[in-house]
Amino acid sequence: MSTPPPFPAKHVVSLLLAAALGAAACNPFAPAKEEGDPFNTLQGDPTTIEGFFANFKNAYELRDISLYEPLLDSTFTFVYFDFDAQVERRWGFAQELASTRSLFQSADLIQLRWNQIIMQSEAPDGEQARVVRSFNLLISLAEGEDFRGSGNVNFRLVRSDSTDAWKLARWRDESEF
Repeated sequence: MSTPPPFPAKHVVSLLLAAALGAAACNPFAPAKEEGDPFNTLQGDPTTIEGFFANFKNAYELRDISLYEPLLDSTFTFVYFDFDAQVERRWGFAQELASTRSLFQSADLIQLRWNQIIMQSEAPDGEQARVVRSFNLLISLAEGEDFRGSGNVNFRLVRSDSTDAWKLARWRDESEF
């Protein structure tokens, strides 16, 4: 039986170099990049009402004012009933951002659960919608205090045309804290 001829050294070097390059391109600790936006699963489609609610929830739970602000229309109005004074109170865009920023900074945890849609209507042109939806909210503050609330939001959503993102123009708070 004859022994095979010796493998040329230059082929060994080429094979080792190819193996090293292949291993460098395959890092088991760095997953492969996927096509598209990796945050799409976290974000809702802002052109749908359900997507608007998903983005609202994410802004609250992540306590991120930069996610919350784009959800508001520049004409935004917040309306609530002050039971102590027995009057309806309201504020606008700037006060809403200041109030929400303060809430986000004070909270250690916010959990928002959207429940059933009680009423939903959309204008024929697709540029306005009214949604009344129930919710449960938990806010945990740094001092260890927890606030729980539930009730309904009564939202008026607007957009320039039917392909734009929905924005919150009016929020009537119908919660029970």
